Amino acid sequence: MNTVPRESAHPRTADEIVELYRGAISSGQLGDGERLPTVRQTARDFDVAQATAAKAYRVLEQDGLVVTRTAAGTRVAPGASRAPQPVVERARAFAEAAQAAGVSVDDAVAVVRALWGGPSA
Repeated sequence: MNTVPRESAHPRTADEIVELYRGAISSGQLGDGERLPTVRQTARDFDVAQATAAKAYRVLEQDGLVVTRTAAGTRVAPGASRAPQPVVERARAFAEAAQAAGVSVDDAVAVVRALWGGPSA
Protein backbone atom coordinates (compact mmCIF):
# COMPACT_ATOMS: atom_id res chain seq x y z
CA MET A 1 0.00 0.00 0.00
CA ASN A 2 1.38 3.40 -0.91
CA THR A 3 -1.49 5.45 0.43
CA VAL A 4 -1.00 6.94 3.87
CA PRO A 5 -3.95 8.14 5.94
CA ARG A 6 -3.77 11.91 6.02
CA GLU A 7 -4.85 14.58 8.45
CA SER A 8 -4.41 18.30 8.18
CA ALA A 9 -1.37 18.24 10.47
CA HIS A 10 1.37 15.63 10.31
CA PRO A 11 1.73 13.58 13.44
CA ARG A 12 5.03 14.08 15.24
CA THR A 13 4.94 11.34 17.87
CA ALA A 14 4.50 7.59 17.76
CA ASP A 15 1.21 7.95 19.66
CA GLU A 16 -0.13 10.34 17.03
CA ILE A 17 0.86 7.95 14.24
CA VAL A 18 -0.83 5.10 16.13
CA GLU A 19 -4.05 7.10 16.45
CA LEU A 20 -4.00 8.01 12.76
CA TYR A 21 -3.64 4.37 11.71
CA ARG A 22 -6.09 3.20 14.39
CA GLY A 23 -8.70 5.55 12.91
CA ALA A 24 -7.96 4.43 9.35
CA ILE A 25 -8.31 0.78 10.37
CA SER A 26 -11.47 1.19 12.44
CA SER A 27 -13.13 3.29 9.73
CA GLY A 28 -12.38 0.73 7.06
CA GLN A 29 -10.06 3.09 5.17
CA LEU A 30 -7.48 0.34 5.69
CA GLY A 31 -9.06 -3.09 5.37
CA ASP A 32 -8.13 -6.46 6.81
CA GLY A 33 -4.96 -7.78 5.21
CA GLU A 34 -4.06 -4.47 3.59
CA ARG A 35 -0.36 -3.71 3.65
CA LEU A 36 0.93 -0.65 5.47
CA PRO A 37 3.90 1.30 4.12
CA THR A 38 7.31 0.22 5.35
CA VAL A 39 8.63 1.81 8.54
CA ARG A 40 11.12 3.73 6.42
CA GLN A 41 8.35 5.04 4.14
CA THR A 42 6.16 5.99 7.10
CA ALA A 43 9.07 7.89 8.64
CA ARG A 44 9.56 9.75 5.35
CA ASP A 45 5.83 10.42 4.88
CA PHE A 46 5.48 11.96 8.34
CA ASP A 47 8.96 13.47 8.54
CA VAL A 48 9.82 11.59 11.73
CA ALA A 49 12.71 9.39 12.76
CA GLN A 50 12.52 5.74 11.74
CA ALA A 51 12.59 4.83 15.44
CA THR A 52 9.38 6.84 15.94
CA ALA A 53 7.63 5.06 13.07
CA ALA A 54 8.91 1.68 14.30
CA LYS A 55 7.57 2.39 17.79
CA ALA A 56 4.16 3.23 16.34
CA TYR A 57 4.10 -0.05 14.40
CA ARG A 58 5.07 -1.99 17.56
CA VAL A 59 2.19 -0.40 19.46
CA LEU A 60 -0.23 -1.20 16.63
CA GLU A 61 0.98 -4.80 16.70
CA GLN A 62 0.70 -5.03 20.50
CA ASP A 63 -2.87 -3.71 20.22
CA GLY A 64 -3.67 -6.46 17.70
CA LEU A 65 -4.37 -4.06 14.85
CA VAL A 66 -1.53 -5.17 12.58
CA VAL A 67 0.68 -8.20 12.06
CA THR A 68 4.28 -7.99 10.89
CA ARG A 69 6.01 -10.84 9.10
CA THR A 70 9.46 -10.92 7.61
CA ALA A 71 9.33 -10.41 3.85
CA ALA A 72 5.54 -9.90 3.98
CA GLY A 73 5.66 -6.54 5.73
CA THR A 74 3.09 -5.10 8.08
CA ARG A 75 -0.56 -5.75 7.32
CA VAL A 76 -3.87 -4.95 8.97
CA ALA A 77 -4.72 -7.89 11.21
CA PRO A 78 -7.71 -10.08 10.31
CA GLY A 79 -10.77 -8.73 12.09
CA ALA A 80 -9.09 -5.44 13.02
CA SER A 81 -11.60 -3.39 11.02
CA ARG A 82 -14.29 -3.63 13.68
CA ALA A 83 -17.02 -1.29 12.51
CA PRO A 84 -19.65 -2.82 10.21
CA GLN A 85 -19.83 -1.19 6.79
CA PRO A 86 -23.22 0.52 7.38
CA VAL A 87 -21.80 2.17 10.51
CA VAL A 88 -18.72 3.33 8.61
CA GLU A 89 -20.88 4.77 5.82
CA ARG A 90 -23.11 6.67 8.25
CA ALA A 91 -20.12 7.90 10.24
CA ARG A 92 -18.50 9.12 7.02
CA ALA A 93 -21.70 10.97 6.07
CA PHE A 94 -21.88 12.50 9.56
CA ALA A 95 -18.23 13.59 9.39
CA GLU A 96 -18.74 15.17 5.96
CA ALA A 97 -21.88 17.02 7.14
CA ALA A 98 -20.12 18.23 10.29
CA GLN A 99 -17.13 19.46 8.29
CA ALA A 100 -19.40 21.22 5.78
CA ALA A 101 -21.18 22.95 8.67
CA GLY A 102 -17.88 24.05 10.19
CA VAL A 103 -18.24 21.87 13.28
CA SER A 104 -14.99 20.94 15.00
CA VAL A 105 -13.98 17.32 15.55
CA ASP A 106 -14.27 17.81 19.31
CA ASP A 107 -17.81 19.20 18.99
CA ALA A 108 -18.85 16.41 16.60
CA VAL A 109 -17.52 13.77 19.00
CA ALA A 110 -19.35 15.50 21.86
CA VAL A 111 -22.60 15.15 19.92
CA VAL A 112 -22.04 11.43 19.40
CA ARG A 113 -21.10 10.94 23.05
CA ALA A 114 -24.24 12.80 24.16
CA LEU A 115 -26.42 10.64 21.91
CA TRP A 116 -24.68 7.36 22.78
CA GLY A 117 -27.04 5.32 24.90
CA GLY A 118 -29.50 8.20 25.13
CA PRO A 119 -33.18 8.06 24.20
CA SER A 120 -34.00 7.45 20.54
CA ALA A 121 -34.80 10.54 18.55
